[in-house]
Parts: sequence; C-alpha cells; structure tokens
Amino acid sequence: MIALVGRPNVGKSTLFNRLCRRRDALVANQPGLTRDRHYGQATVAERVVTLIDTGGLMDERGSVFEQMATQVDIALAEADLAVLVTDARDGLTEGDREIARHLRRHDMSVVVAVNKVDGAPADVVHEFAALGFAEAYGVSAAHGRGIAALAEDLVARLPAAEDRAEEPRGVPVAIVGRPNVGKSTLANRLVGAERQVVHDRPGTTRDAIDIPFGKYLLIDTAGVRRKGRVDAGRGVQRAIEKFSIVKTLAALDRAEVAILVVDGFEGIVDQDLHILEYAVESGAGVVLAVNKWDAVDSAGRRRAKAVVERRLSFAPWIPVRHLSGLTGRGVKALFGIVDDIHRAGGFDVATSDVNRVLAEAVRDQPPPSVGARPIKLRYAHKGGSHPPSVVVHGTRTEALPASYRRYLANRFRDEFRLTGVPVRIELRTTENPFAGRRNPLTRRQLKRRQRVIRHTS
Repeated sequence: MIALVGRPNVGKSTLFNRLCRRRDALVANQPGLTRDRHYGQATVAERVVTLIDTGGLMDERGSVFEQMATQVDIALAEADLAVLVTDARDGLTEGDREIARHLRRHDMSVVVAVNKVDGAPADVVHEFAALGFAEAYGVSAAHGRGIAALAEDLVARLPAAEDRAEEPRGVPVAIVGRPNVGKSTLANRLVGAERQVVHDRPGTTRDAIDIPFGKYLLIDTAGVRRKGRVDAGRGVQRAIEKFSIVKTLAALDRAEVAILVVDGFEGIVDQDLHILEYAVESGAGVVLAVNKWDAVDSAGRRRAKAVVERRLSFAPWIPVRHLSGLTGRGVKALFGIVDDIHRAGGFDVATSDVNRVLAEAVRDQPPPSVGARPIKLRYAHKGGSHPPSVVVHGTRTEALPASYRRYLANRFRDEFRLTGVPVRIELRTTENPFAGRRNPLTRRQLKRRQRVIRHTS
C-alpha cells in the first residue's frame, strides 16, 4: 500500500491517475479538491499495489480541514510507503517542511516526487534534498515524465509480495442523493468508522469513493444538484460539479443496489425523483432511506410519510426505511433489505416458471387488439439479471402498449417477489415464414390443380 501526501494542488490526484492508468480521481486546478481517502489498484513496475490518494494538508482550522488531516493520518497508518508530492514551480516551501516533519513521526519509508518539472529549472529537484529523505525524483504526472524511475524505486522499497489471491470486491452498493442529506454520515455509520469527511456544508464529498466493507463495496457519491444550480456555477467550480455528477452516474451504472438517501424533514422532492429515475434506468435495485429521522417530531413524521407515499405511488415496489445515520437508529436493518434486493436482482428462476406466469397473465388479461388484429404472446424466458429481464416472444409485439408491459412487469415482480428491483420486459416478434408470400400459380392453374385433387380423392 502506497499513500500519496502533500500540500493542496501539487498534483497528487494526477499522479494517482497516471499510476492507476485511469481517470478515477477528480482533478482540477483548485486547491483542496480531494477530501476523502481514494483507493485504486495500479501495476507499478510489474508489481500490483494499492494506491491511496489523500486530501491536501493545509495550515487552516475548521472541521473539514481537520477531518482531511485525520484522513491522511489514517492512510499513513495503513500504508507501507509514503510518496511526498511537491511542486517544482513553487520550490521548497515551509508547508513541505511541515509535512516532512509529520511524516517522520510516522516512522515510515518516504520518497519525494517533485512534480511539474516541465519548464522548471534543471536543478530544482536538488532543493528538496534538504527534507532529509533518501531520494527525490523529478516527474511530470500530467505528461508521464520520470514516472518509470519513480515506480522502480517505489517497488524496491515495498515489502516482499505475498502469494495470495485477490479478495473479491463485494456487492457494489451506491449511496446517492442530493447534497447535505447525510450520505457520508450514513456511510461512516455503516462501516463503523470515520471513513468519510462529514460537514454540514453541502458538497463536502466531491468524488465517488469506494469503501470495501465485508461482502459489500460501498460507493459514497457526491450530492447531485438540480441542473439549474450546476449551470449557475462558474469556471472550475462548475466543471467540478458536472464531473461529480458524471462520477455519480457512473457509480450507479456499476452498482447492483442503490441506497437513495432523502431528508426526513422534507420527504421526497423533485430532485430526489430525478436521481431515482437515474438509478432505475441504470438497472440498480433501490431502497429509499429517509435519514435524520431522529430529529423529526411526530407531526413532521406523519407529514414526511404522507409525502413519500404520494410521490412514490408510481413505484410501490421500492422499500422505504426510516433511519438516522447520526445515531445509528435503523441502520443495521438496512443491510437486510440490501441483501433481499440483491438476491431478487439475481433472478434465479426456471424457464417453465416464467412461461407459467406469462400464460396466467395473458389468461387473466389478454393483450389488446390493435387495428383489428390481435397481439399474441406465445412464450417467455429469462433475459438477464441485475436488473431482472424477461424476453417475451409473440406476434405483433411491437404494437403492445406500454401499459401492458407494466402489467407484465408487475405480474413477474409479484410472482417471484422481486423486491426493490426494476423489471425489464423485452419483446421479440416471431415472424410467420409464410406470411406475405405470393402464390406462384396463376388463377387458372390453381383451379385446374384443385380439380385434379378432387378427382384423385
């Protein structure tokens, strides 16, 4: 495990992305962009390692900055090696010296990466020898310069590799919602540790952070604001918000279960429904977590329940749980419903059972005729899982109304107890091979053949 530490805006996340060969970490020319610990796997000089990207250490006071420093200390406690990332254009600063003193207290091997050497004086790297660490490497994380030499030194300093199989990543569970509804607080409560930076200021989480936890892979995401709020931003902040939304949508695409967190004081608002639509379109199972329930009085609870029931009337299959991420009330039971939803999403059913349900549904309510010609649904089979999908074959299926598709989806959901998961109905039209073929015989030839047949019989 290798931790990347340093001042804000020196290029830690850019180096993280370069070594991981992916664009997992959020990068912009703004200090303090990374706040939580961000893990990623990388192959460094033919050795598979885990990298930890950390928030920049600032000389500021306030709960957000203090929690960022705590996250860095946790990363250093986990790591076998630290990379102190500095900025060649700034030269050696007092902030770098202070972080170096902090690293010595951890009593661990440290390598200095002097980033942004493009255009900097050739001897700038020698300045950083004053920090007292064994080696300093001039690199350009943005363009790949000097990365190979740095990688070789990192691997040489790591403990011997252990021959063990990589542990499975777990069931991907995305925690999504609007800003400041308590997603990170809930993530910390679920894992039983201060894993994420939490603050009452909206937008504290800016990236999608993977948190391995037992058989689960929790994905804490940035709050999704209304489009108008995002467009109202300017410059770098607007780009950050848009990229945060992209990362949240990508997290939903790989999640098999989504926990949609809403504010217990407000119930469900329009933006919550937009996020719910994203989750359903991605195919994830959904549980609605009404958070901050401990702080809502009895009248507020009745009002919030009424709002949730009314606004979720179009999707009664979504389970609702009332909880408090701050106190832990109702959080433990959340794992049970997540397991139920994941099991339902696996859709382990036999083809004979799928056909039986289709036949019963058609018998109880036949498909409507369109244009005086009937729609016939003949047979069905499982199409896939996460989300469950059923492929229905028949004639003129392209004319089947959307309302009848919903009817079929609800029949399959009720029969197979598909709690909390969207059910997709895929239609296939089976063409009649004889339909539309012209008889090659003329009318006279056809009558003559009919007379021959009657005489023979």
